[in-house]
Amino acid sequence: MAGKRYSSPYLAGVGLGLVLLASFFITGHGLGASGSMMSAVVAVEKVFSPEHVNQNEYLAKYGGGDTNPLKDWYVFELVGVLVGGLISGALAGRVKKETNHGPRISKRQRWVFAVIGGVLFGFGARLARGCTSGVALSGGAALSLGAWITMMSIFAGAYALAFVFRKLWI
Repeated sequence: MAGKRYSSPYLAGVGLGLVLLASFFITGHGLGASGSMMSAVVAVEKVFSPEHVNQNEYLAKYGGGDTNPLKDWYVFELVGVLVGGLISGALAGRVKKETNHGPRISKRQRWVFAVIGGVLFGFGARLARGCTSGVALSGGAALSLGAWITMMSIFAGAYALAFVFRKLWI
């Protein structure tokens, strides 16, 4: 059974912009995803070595002292995105287990490339002090020059690498 049609990407973009505006207005924060991953990493590290978290200036920002690293805006935002995405997929009849891949690679290769890409992107997000949603959307909306340079660099890198890896998909 086929799911419902996808929404217009233009309408979805306008909706995302309105969500970003509401986020700034209601919470005083923009949108982002990699910060929640950092909070989760610090929470796990704090279980095994709380003294290391407290002594490391970078990690202490997320969960030093009595601060619970999981009690953070970005963690709640990510949980909302996951739950909202699941509800949306269920309402549209698209919730199913599958691996999308091109005809020239196996499911296993697809997963290996996805994990490698995710790790590299997460590493880059930490270097850039934010992921595409945090830097490009929230920083761009605040007219940060660094955010616009980062966003253009991400797009340039993606187009350059897409040329190299496109044979995996077509």
